[in-house]
Amino acid sequence: MSEATFRGRKAVRIENEHLRVTVTKEGGHIAELFHKATDVNPLWTPQWPSIEPSTYDPVKHPEYGRDAESRLLSGILGHNLCADIFGGPSAEEAAAGLGVHGEASVAPYEIAASAGEMTCRATLDEAQLRVERKLRLSPGSQVLRITESLENLSATDRPIAWTQHVTLGAPFLQRGITQFRISATKSKVIEIDFTEGKGVQKTAAEFTWPHCPRRDSGTLDLRVYPKELVSAGFTTHLMDPAHEQAFFMAWSPASKVLAGYVWRRSDFPWLGRWEENCCRTQPPWNGREITCGMEFGVSPMPETRRQMVERGKLFGVPAFRWIPAKRRVQVEYCAFVTTADKIPESVTWGGGDSVGLSA
Repeated sequence: MSEATFRGRKAVRIENEHLRVTVTKEGGHIAELFHKATDVNPLWTPQWPSIEPSTYDPVKHPEYGRDAESRLLSGILGHNLCADIFGGPSAEEAAAGLGVHGEASVAPYEIAASAGEMTCRATLDEAQLRVERKLRLSPGSQVLRITESLENLSATDRPIAWTQHVTLGAPFLQRGITQFRISATKSKVIEIDFTEGKGVQKTAAEFTWPHCPRRDSGTLDLRVYPKELVSAGFTTHLMDPAHEQAFFMAWSPASKVLAGYVWRRSDFPWLGRWEENCCRTQPPWNGREITCGMEFGVSPMPETRRQMVERGKLFGVPAFRWIPAKRRVQVEYCAFVTTADKIPESVTWGGGDSVGLSA
Protein backbone atom coordinates (compact mmCIF):
# COMPACT_ATOMS: atom_id res chain seq x y z
CA MET A 1 0.00 0.00 0.00
CA SER A 2 1.48 3.32 -1.09
CA GLU A 3 0.54 5.93 1.50
CA ALA A 4 0.95 9.43 0.13
CA THR A 5 0.08 13.05 0.65
CA PHE A 6 -1.29 15.37 -2.01
CA ARG A 7 -1.31 19.07 -1.17
CA GLY A 8 -1.24 18.13 2.49
CA ARG A 9 -4.12 15.67 2.15
CA LYS A 10 -4.00 12.00 3.18
CA ALA A 11 -4.00 9.87 0.05
CA VAL A 12 -3.12 6.52 -1.49
CA ARG A 13 -1.20 6.08 -4.73
CA ILE A 14 -0.65 3.44 -7.41
CA GLU A 15 1.65 3.90 -10.38
CA ASN A 16 3.55 2.31 -13.23
CA GLU A 17 6.21 3.60 -15.60
CA HIS A 18 3.69 5.86 -17.41
CA LEU A 19 1.07 7.06 -14.93
CA ARG A 20 0.71 7.97 -11.26
CA VAL A 21 -2.81 7.78 -9.83
CA THR A 22 -3.53 9.45 -6.47
CA VAL A 23 -6.81 9.16 -4.51
CA THR A 24 -7.67 11.11 -1.36
CA LYS A 25 -8.79 9.21 1.73
CA GLU A 26 -11.51 11.74 2.44
CA GLY A 27 -13.93 12.24 -0.43
CA GLY A 28 -12.28 9.53 -2.55
CA HIS A 29 -11.29 12.08 -5.18
CA ILE A 30 -8.99 10.98 -7.99
CA ALA A 31 -6.62 13.91 -7.56
CA GLU A 32 -4.00 12.87 -10.10
CA LEU A 33 -3.79 11.12 -13.43
CA PHE A 34 -0.18 12.23 -13.68
CA HIS A 35 1.55 11.55 -17.01
CA LYS A 36 5.21 11.02 -16.12
CA ALA A 37 6.81 11.63 -19.51
CA THR A 38 5.33 15.13 -19.77
CA ASP A 39 4.91 16.03 -16.06
CA VAL A 40 1.24 16.82 -16.75
CA ASN A 41 -1.78 16.13 -14.57
CA PRO A 42 -4.80 17.10 -16.69
CA LEU A 43 -7.13 17.12 -13.68
CA TRP A 44 -8.04 20.30 -11.84
CA THR A 45 -6.11 21.29 -8.73
CA PRO A 46 -7.72 24.43 -7.24
CA GLN A 47 -5.43 27.32 -6.38
CA TRP A 48 -6.93 27.59 -2.89
CA PRO A 49 -5.55 25.43 -0.03
CA SER A 50 -7.04 21.94 0.25
CA ILE A 51 -8.17 20.57 3.63
CA GLU A 52 -9.84 17.39 4.80
CA PRO A 53 -13.63 17.87 4.51
CA SER A 54 -14.08 16.50 8.05
CA THR A 55 -12.12 19.49 9.40
CA TYR A 56 -14.17 22.14 7.61
CA ASP A 57 -15.92 24.57 9.97
CA PRO A 58 -17.91 27.52 8.56
CA VAL A 59 -16.75 29.78 11.38
CA LYS A 60 -13.07 28.81 11.24
CA HIS A 61 -12.90 28.53 7.44
CA PRO A 62 -14.80 31.46 5.87
CA GLU A 63 -12.36 31.35 2.95
CA TYR A 64 -14.41 28.46 1.50
CA GLY A 65 -17.72 30.29 1.82
CA ARG A 66 -20.59 29.47 4.14
CA ASP A 67 -23.15 27.55 2.13
CA ALA A 68 -24.07 23.99 1.14
CA GLU A 69 -21.12 23.78 -1.27
CA SER A 70 -18.38 24.94 1.08
CA ARG A 71 -17.44 21.58 2.63
CA LEU A 72 -17.09 20.05 -0.82
CA LEU A 73 -15.04 22.99 -2.11
CA SER A 74 -12.69 22.82 0.86
CA GLY A 75 -11.38 19.48 -0.39
CA ILE A 76 -12.36 19.19 -4.05
CA LEU A 77 -9.73 17.77 -6.42
CA GLY A 78 -9.84 16.36 -9.93
CA HIS A 79 -12.50 13.66 -10.27
CA ASN A 80 -15.13 13.37 -7.52
CA LEU A 81 -18.20 11.15 -7.34
CA CYS A 82 -21.68 12.71 -7.11
CA ALA A 83 -24.18 10.38 -5.35
CA ASP A 84 -27.04 10.21 -4.71
CA ILE A 85 -27.69 13.77 -5.91
CA PHE A 86 -26.08 15.73 -8.73
CA GLY A 87 -26.38 19.39 -7.91
CA GLY A 88 -27.57 21.24 -4.87
CA PRO A 89 -29.68 19.95 -1.99
CA SER A 90 -33.14 21.30 -1.24
CA ALA A 91 -33.42 23.92 1.49
CA GLU A 92 -34.60 21.23 3.87
CA GLU A 93 -31.79 18.85 2.93
CA ALA A 94 -29.21 21.62 3.33
CA ALA A 95 -30.62 22.45 6.78
CA ALA A 96 -30.23 18.77 7.66
CA GLY A 97 -26.55 18.90 6.65
CA LEU A 98 -26.56 17.54 3.08
CA GLY A 99 -24.11 19.32 0.77
CA VAL A 100 -23.86 19.93 -2.95
CA HIS A 101 -23.44 16.67 -4.94
CA GLY A 102 -24.20 14.53 -1.87
CA GLU A 103 -22.14 12.61 0.65
CA ALA A 104 -19.85 10.61 -1.65
CA SER A 105 -17.53 13.56 -2.27
CA VAL A 106 -16.89 14.29 1.42
CA ALA A 107 -17.21 10.85 3.08
CA PRO A 108 -14.22 9.00 4.60
CA TYR A 109 -13.03 6.07 2.48
CA GLU A 110 -11.28 2.89 3.49
CA ILE A 111 -8.58 2.34 0.87
CA ALA A 112 -6.43 -0.72 0.29
CA ALA A 113 -3.81 -0.87 -2.46
CA SER A 114 -1.14 -3.24 -3.77
CA ALA A 115 0.60 -4.06 -7.05
CA GLY A 116 -1.24 -1.60 -9.27
CA GLU A 117 -4.68 -2.09 -7.73
CA MET A 118 -6.67 0.04 -5.31
CA THR A 119 -10.05 -0.56 -3.65
CA CYS A 120 -11.94 2.36 -2.11
CA ARG A 121 -15.02 1.83 0.07
CA ALA A 122 -17.36 4.21 1.88
CA THR A 123 -20.77 4.03 3.52
CA LEU A 124 -23.07 6.99 2.96
CA ASP A 125 -25.10 7.01 6.15
CA GLU A 126 -27.73 9.55 5.17
CA ALA A 127 -28.22 8.23 1.63
CA GLN A 128 -28.13 4.60 2.87
CA LEU A 129 -25.72 3.65 0.10
CA ARG A 130 -22.43 1.77 0.09
CA VAL A 131 -19.85 2.88 -2.48
CA GLU A 132 -17.04 0.72 -3.81
CA ARG A 133 -14.55 1.73 -6.47
CA LYS A 134 -11.76 -0.54 -7.75
CA LEU A 135 -8.93 0.98 -9.77
CA ARG A 136 -6.47 -1.11 -11.79
CA LEU A 137 -3.29 0.13 -13.48
CA SER A 138 -1.33 -2.63 -15.21
CA PRO A 139 2.41 -2.47 -15.92
CA GLY A 140 3.09 -0.59 -19.16
CA SER A 141 -0.49 0.63 -19.50
CA GLN A 142 -1.69 4.21 -19.97
CA VAL A 143 -5.25 3.16 -19.12
CA LEU A 144 -6.78 3.22 -15.63
CA ARG A 145 -9.59 0.64 -15.41
CA ILE A 146 -12.35 1.47 -12.93
CA THR A 147 -15.10 -0.79 -11.58
CA GLU A 148 -17.60 1.06 -9.42
CA SER A 149 -20.72 -0.01 -7.55
CA LEU A 150 -23.50 1.49 -5.45
CA GLU A 151 -25.37 -0.75 -3.03
CA ASN A 152 -28.78 0.28 -1.71
CA LEU A 153 -28.83 -0.47 2.02
CA SER A 154 -32.46 0.53 2.41
CA ALA A 155 -35.59 -1.56 1.96
CA THR A 156 -37.02 0.74 -0.71
CA ASP A 157 -36.38 1.19 -4.43
CA ARG A 158 -34.69 4.56 -4.90
CA PRO A 159 -34.37 7.12 -7.73
CA ILE A 160 -30.75 8.32 -7.64
CA ALA A 161 -28.30 10.58 -9.41
CA TRP A 162 -24.86 9.09 -10.14
CA THR A 163 -22.32 11.28 -11.89
CA GLN A 164 -18.56 11.16 -12.43
CA HIS A 165 -17.57 14.79 -11.84
CA VAL A 166 -14.33 14.88 -13.84
CA THR A 167 -12.84 18.38 -13.87
CA LEU A 168 -9.91 19.46 -16.01
CA GLY A 169 -7.77 22.43 -15.06
CA ALA A 170 -4.83 24.67 -15.87
CA PRO A 171 -2.09 24.48 -17.01
CA PHE A 172 -3.41 21.58 -19.12
CA LEU A 173 -6.44 23.75 -19.83
CA GLN A 174 -5.59 26.88 -21.85
CA ARG A 175 -7.88 29.60 -23.18
CA GLY A 176 -8.54 29.35 -26.90
CA ILE A 177 -6.23 26.34 -27.26
CA THR A 178 -7.35 23.14 -25.47
CA GLN A 179 -9.57 20.97 -27.69
CA PHE A 180 -12.41 18.54 -26.88
CA ARG A 181 -14.29 15.68 -28.48
CA ILE A 182 -17.33 13.95 -27.03
CA SER A 183 -19.71 11.34 -28.47
CA ALA A 184 -22.68 13.69 -28.25
CA THR A 185 -25.87 14.30 -30.23
CA LYS A 186 -28.77 16.34 -28.82
CA SER A 187 -27.71 19.03 -26.37
CA LYS A 188 -29.20 21.76 -24.20
CA VAL A 189 -28.05 24.79 -22.22
CA ILE A 190 -29.09 24.74 -18.56
CA GLU A 191 -32.38 26.56 -17.90
CA ILE A 192 -30.95 28.97 -15.32
CA ASP A 193 -28.20 31.59 -15.57
CA PHE A 194 -25.65 31.10 -12.78
CA THR A 195 -22.94 33.19 -14.49
CA GLU A 196 -23.77 36.59 -12.95
CA GLY A 197 -24.62 37.73 -16.46
CA LYS A 198 -21.10 37.01 -17.70
CA GLY A 199 -21.92 33.94 -19.76
CA VAL A 200 -22.81 34.09 -23.43
CA GLN A 201 -24.65 30.77 -23.85
CA LYS A 202 -28.35 31.18 -24.70
CA THR A 203 -30.28 29.99 -21.66
CA ALA A 204 -32.30 26.77 -22.21
CA ALA A 205 -31.36 26.60 -25.90
CA GLU A 206 -31.50 23.18 -27.56
CA PHE A 207 -28.87 22.36 -30.17
CA THR A 208 -26.72 19.67 -31.74
CA TRP A 209 -23.16 19.25 -30.47
CA PRO A 210 -20.83 21.15 -30.80
CA HIS A 211 -22.48 24.41 -31.91
CA CYS A 212 -24.06 26.09 -28.87
CA PRO A 213 -26.28 29.15 -29.54
CA ARG A 214 -25.06 32.47 -28.15
CA ARG A 215 -27.30 34.94 -26.33
CA ASP A 216 -26.79 37.61 -28.96
CA SER A 217 -26.30 35.81 -32.28
CA GLY A 218 -24.19 33.08 -33.79
CA THR A 219 -22.86 30.00 -32.03
CA LEU A 220 -20.02 28.82 -29.82
CA ASP A 221 -17.84 25.89 -30.89
CA LEU A 222 -17.61 23.79 -27.73
CA ARG A 223 -14.74 21.77 -29.21
CA VAL A 224 -12.31 24.53 -28.16
CA TYR A 225 -12.01 26.15 -24.73
CA PRO A 226 -13.09 29.82 -25.04
CA LYS A 227 -10.46 32.49 -25.55
CA GLU A 228 -12.31 35.08 -23.43
CA LEU A 229 -10.74 36.17 -20.15
CA VAL A 230 -14.05 35.53 -18.38
CA SER A 231 -16.69 32.95 -19.33
CA ALA A 232 -18.94 30.35 -17.77
CA GLY A 233 -21.81 28.02 -18.53
CA PHE A 234 -23.29 24.53 -18.41
CA THR A 235 -24.52 22.43 -21.29
CA THR A 236 -25.81 18.87 -21.19
CA HIS A 237 -25.26 16.37 -23.97
CA LEU A 238 -27.02 13.12 -24.82
CA MET A 239 -24.49 10.43 -25.66
CA ASP A 240 -24.95 9.00 -29.15
CA PRO A 241 -27.57 6.22 -28.90
CA ALA A 242 -26.20 4.66 -32.09
CA HIS A 243 -23.11 3.49 -30.21
CA GLU A 244 -22.70 1.15 -27.24
CA GLN A 245 -19.83 3.19 -25.83
CA ALA A 246 -19.58 6.87 -24.98
CA PHE A 247 -16.50 9.03 -24.43
CA PHE A 248 -14.91 12.40 -23.99
CA MET A 249 -11.38 13.46 -24.88
CA ALA A 250 -9.36 16.61 -24.19
CA TRP A 251 -6.09 17.48 -25.91
CA SER A 252 -3.44 20.09 -25.15
CA PRO A 253 -1.56 21.28 -28.26
CA ALA A 254 1.15 22.71 -25.98
CA SER A 255 2.06 19.48 -24.17
CA LYS A 256 0.53 17.04 -26.72
CA VAL A 257 -1.18 15.31 -23.78
CA LEU A 258 -4.44 13.55 -24.63
CA ALA A 259 -6.73 12.61 -21.75
CA GLY A 260 -10.14 11.01 -21.76
CA TYR A 261 -12.70 8.58 -20.37
CA VAL A 262 -14.71 5.79 -22.02
CA TRP A 263 -17.84 4.16 -20.59
CA ARG A 264 -20.99 2.24 -21.54
CA ARG A 265 -23.62 4.63 -22.81
CA SER A 266 -26.36 2.61 -21.12
CA ASP A 267 -24.68 3.18 -17.75
CA PHE A 268 -24.17 6.93 -18.14
CA PRO A 269 -26.24 8.39 -21.02
CA TRP A 270 -25.48 12.06 -20.23
CA LEU A 271 -22.43 14.30 -20.15
CA GLY A 272 -22.53 17.79 -18.67
CA ARG A 273 -19.90 20.29 -19.82
CA TRP A 274 -19.32 22.81 -17.02
CA GLU A 275 -17.18 25.84 -17.76
CA GLU A 276 -15.74 28.12 -15.09
CA ASN A 277 -13.29 30.62 -16.51
CA CYS A 278 -12.55 33.27 -13.85
CA CYS A 279 -16.28 34.06 -13.54
CA ARG A 280 -17.15 33.26 -9.92
CA THR A 281 -15.90 36.03 -7.66
CA GLN A 282 -17.10 34.75 -4.27
CA PRO A 283 -14.81 32.72 -1.94
CA PRO A 284 -13.04 30.45 -2.58
CA TRP A 285 -13.18 31.12 -6.33
CA ASN A 286 -12.13 34.77 -6.20
CA GLY A 287 -12.21 35.09 -9.98
CA ARG A 288 -9.07 32.96 -10.45
CA GLU A 289 -10.03 29.44 -11.52
CA ILE A 290 -9.92 28.05 -15.07
CA THR A 291 -11.75 24.72 -15.22
CA CYS A 292 -13.81 22.53 -17.50
CA GLY A 293 -15.98 19.83 -15.96
CA MET A 294 -16.76 16.82 -18.16
CA GLU A 295 -19.38 15.25 -15.92
CA PHE A 296 -20.83 11.98 -17.22
CA GLY A 297 -23.67 10.29 -15.42
CA VAL A 298 -27.33 9.30 -15.26
CA SER A 299 -28.69 12.86 -14.98
CA PRO A 300 -28.60 15.66 -17.56
CA MET A 301 -28.60 18.68 -15.22
CA PRO A 302 -27.22 19.60 -11.79
CA GLU A 303 -30.40 20.15 -9.79
CA THR A 304 -32.14 19.13 -6.59
CA ARG A 305 -33.48 15.62 -6.08
CA ARG A 306 -37.06 16.87 -6.41
CA GLN A 307 -36.30 18.73 -9.64
CA MET A 308 -34.55 15.66 -11.02
CA VAL A 309 -37.55 13.44 -10.37
CA GLU A 310 -40.04 16.01 -11.63
CA ARG A 311 -38.00 16.46 -14.82
CA GLY A 312 -38.35 12.74 -15.44
CA LYS A 313 -36.83 12.73 -18.90
CA LEU A 314 -35.03 14.95 -21.39
CA PHE A 315 -35.11 14.14 -25.10
CA GLY A 316 -37.06 11.03 -24.09
CA VAL A 317 -34.17 9.69 -21.97
CA PRO A 318 -34.49 9.25 -18.16
CA ALA A 319 -32.97 11.92 -15.92
CA PHE A 320 -32.14 9.52 -13.07
CA ARG A 321 -31.60 5.84 -12.33
CA TRP A 322 -33.47 3.45 -10.08
CA ILE A 323 -31.52 1.33 -7.63
CA PRO A 324 -33.63 -1.52 -6.23
CA ALA A 325 -34.00 -2.24 -2.52
CA LYS A 326 -31.06 -4.15 -1.01
CA ARG A 327 -29.44 -4.45 -4.44
CA ARG A 328 -26.01 -3.56 -5.80
CA VAL A 329 -25.52 -1.91 -9.21
CA GLN A 330 -22.11 -1.98 -10.91
CA VAL A 331 -20.54 -0.07 -13.80
CA GLU A 332 -17.16 -0.17 -15.55
CA TYR A 333 -15.30 2.62 -17.28
CA CYS A 334 -11.75 3.76 -17.94
CA ALA A 335 -9.57 6.85 -17.90
CA PHE A 336 -6.52 7.22 -20.12
CA VAL A 337 -3.67 9.70 -20.51
CA THR A 338 -1.24 9.52 -23.43
CA THR A 339 0.27 11.81 -26.06
CA ALA A 340 -0.86 12.60 -29.60
CA ASP A 341 0.09 15.00 -32.38
CA LYS A 342 -3.57 15.95 -32.85
CA ILE A 343 -6.87 15.15 -31.21
CA PRO A 344 -8.56 11.97 -32.49
CA GLU A 345 -12.22 12.03 -33.45
CA SER A 346 -13.22 8.90 -31.51
CA VAL A 347 -11.95 6.31 -29.04
CA THR A 348 -13.03 2.79 -28.12
CA TRP A 349 -12.20 0.56 -25.17
CA GLY A 350 -12.45 -3.21 -25.10
CA GLY A 351 -12.20 -3.51 -21.32
CA GLY A 352 -8.45 -4.11 -21.22
CA ASP A 353 -5.26 -2.10 -20.82
CA SER A 354 -5.40 -0.11 -24.07
CA VAL A 355 -7.77 2.10 -26.03
CA GLY A 356 -8.30 2.44 -29.79
CA LEU A 357 -7.97 5.97 -31.17
CA SER A 358 -9.48 6.89 -34.56
CA ALA A 359 -8.70 9.96 -36.66
